[in-house]
Amino acid sequence: MNVAFFSYMHITYLAPSLNELTLPLANGHSAICLFVNDNADAMVIQALSRMGVKVISLRCAGTNNVDLVATERFGIKVVHVPSYSPHAVAEFTIGLLLTVVRKYHKAFNRTREGNFSLSGLVGFNLNEKTVGLVGTGRIGLLTAKILSQGFGRRVLAYDPFPNEPLATEYGIKYRTLEQVLANSDIISLHCPLSPSSHHLLNGKTVALTKPGVVIINTSRGGLIDTKALIRYLKSGHIGALGMDVYEHEAEYFFHDSSGKIIDDDDLSRLMSFYNVFISGHQAFLSQEALEAIAETSVNNILALIKDGETVVRTLE
Repeated sequence: MNVAFFSYMHITYLAPSLNELTLPLANGHSAICLFVNDNADAMVIQALSRMGVKVISLRCAGTNNVDLVATERFGIKVVHVPSYSPHAVAEFTIGLLLTVVRKYHKAFNRTREGNFSLSGLVGFNLNEKTVGLVGTGRIGLLTAKILSQGFGRRVLAYDPFPNEPLATEYGIKYRTLEQVLANSDIISLHCPLSPSSHHLLNGKTVALTKPGVVIINTSRGGLIDTKALIRYLKSGHIGALGMDVYEHEAEYFFHDSSGKIIDDDDLSRLMSFYNVFISGHQAFLSQEALEAIAETSVNNILALIKDGETVVRTLE
């Protein structure tokens, strides 16, 4: 960690997430540090600008929770952590996949109660399946490498910006999105959330997939149309679903709601399916990733602050 940062910067640690109600907590600060479920929409950005906030440092790769048009308009610089530990998310993706296809979670719950029955625990081998990846950035490529070289699997991929050299090295074959969906036994999402990728999996695209398809999402919840997914789960078309993200997760993820009623009907319905496994956006959560996030976030702020003035820099 950069010791110089702490020698002249005053840091306030706050538990609440940023939204229109918690905005006053940012008053008197030159920079704020946000995470994935903080809300920095246009109204919030305008208010932050009035308070004198000059820098938003994101402790994550995605920027979809920040209105970048508004930050540019009000002169607030935005920095993020483009890559903190792709291995953490890729490895978690494989673990999530194995959990839903081999039913680790069900076996764990049973044996804790002394039930060692194997009834209902039949899974399938990965080495007989085709995996389709949507998105081949750092995380997608590492996931493909593990699947291809570790499990000897055929890997198809879709990405509007293909990485042909690494795809060849890892045994990935690029196809159109429609071809990936139609020919894969397992679909794993690894693309950022943007207007063009919002609800990438919807009623029409899920209809293209094989009956019994397994869907894994460790990227962004908004990539999936939840209501459409529920319909296909109810029909039996989707064989299993592993989710570390949810499109309306902000109210619940990173909070303990065990003593509350979950009034999100779609989330409650998903949790009721026997073939759905949901975790609380923890794919990134490794010791190495946390250290990298802290280091990069601090260095990002230092790079923007020089002699008390904000240095102009564009988010890349």
